[in-house]
Amino acid sequence: MTTQAQRAKHLQWLHEITALPTAAGHEDRVIAYIKNWMKTRKNLKLRSDKAGNLIIEHAKRSSAVKRAKPIYITAHLDHPAFVVKRRLDAKTIELEFRGGVDDPYFENAKIEIFDDEDRVHKATITKLDGKAKPFKLIEAKLSGAGASIKPGDVGRWAFTGKGKTPMVDRQGIFHTPACDDLAAAASALGAMDVMRNRKGLEHVGLIFTRAEEIGFVGAIEVCERKSVPRSARLICLETSRSFSDSPIGGGPIVRVGDRISVFDPRLTNRISAIMTKHASKNPKFKWQRKLMAGGACEASCFSAYGYESTCLCLPLGNYHNRRDIDEVLAGQRPALVGPEYISVDDFHGLVEMLIVTCTKLDDDTSKGLMSVMKKYRKELGYVLK
Repeated sequence: MTTQAQRAKHLQWLHEITALPTAAGHEDRVIAYIKNWMKTRKNLKLRSDKAGNLIIEHAKRSSAVKRAKPIYITAHLDHPAFVVKRRLDAKTIELEFRGGVDDPYFENAKIEIFDDEDRVHKATITKLDGKAKPFKLIEAKLSGAGASIKPGDVGRWAFTGKGKTPMVDRQGIFHTPACDDLAAAASALGAMDVMRNRKGLEHVGLIFTRAEEIGFVGAIEVCERKSVPRSARLICLETSRSFSDSPIGGGPIVRVGDRISVFDPRLTNRISAIMTKHASKNPKFKWQRKLMAGGACEASCFSAYGYESTCLCLPLGNYHNRRDIDEVLAGQRPALVGPEYISVDDFHGLVEMLIVTCTKLDDDTSKGLMSVMKKYRKELGYVLK
């Protein structure tokens, strides 16, 4: 589905995007990256809604939508991270933590704060108020002066070794500060870059939302402001915590639901049927179909507002940068943070899954579940007589 040159380019974007510091409400660096990406793609157009969500559409979308309902691939641009509130003294910074990470992981943890010139300032967490609302409050002691740090600057966990900068190990596993959901954003760009030049896919667009990690705030605004039409079909992308039955390296996942809801069955089943057929013709292609109840997804938000929506995701290790989550919560291991990681093959597989799905979604060749039910009734209904 994609050439070696395209895959190399997509992998480069994955490295670049997941290295960017980002937090709910402070996605500026990722937004700037996407705007720069758009500059050389004249057959695409970019707009922002009033909440700052980014929407990318084909320049010929208007005529294409007359022939088919629009499809939007969505991904969010934030990751659980620190946001500077104020300086308490020459060496102490107060920060909020926007996202879901358990209290034990903050104890004496190392962090790095990025000022508006992208200078990095190292610090160590010295105090946590885990009950503060709406976000946990942290105090951190700087290892240097940090005079340029200002309110609104973004901080993240500091790593050594794998994940300090994005890297791929010998097993083909990609380690980086933030896969969730920047790896999915990279896959969306990769798929769109291929599809934008294919006739018949002009009705496919992208939505990049903000502030997902604190309660789908950006996605809610998309719905409330009707930033895209209610007739649209939404394919939400996530990087979701891997479990034993959803292994990293097992292929991208058609996600049927999350911990709070199940997604649109028609759209989910249609994509599953497309993937089943695609895999039968391409034996090397791997994919999975799973619930993925380890977190919540924007597809639940869009579904609540009446959109036809489902989710495709990448299985993720060190979800929200937490190593050994279950053992830590059971008190069996110390709480340590680490880089998130995914399989490079899964990443390329998600790009392929998106291209195939968007290409085939409007085909009416699939008979669907109703035809199966009718067949059973016709052949076996006699047992009830």
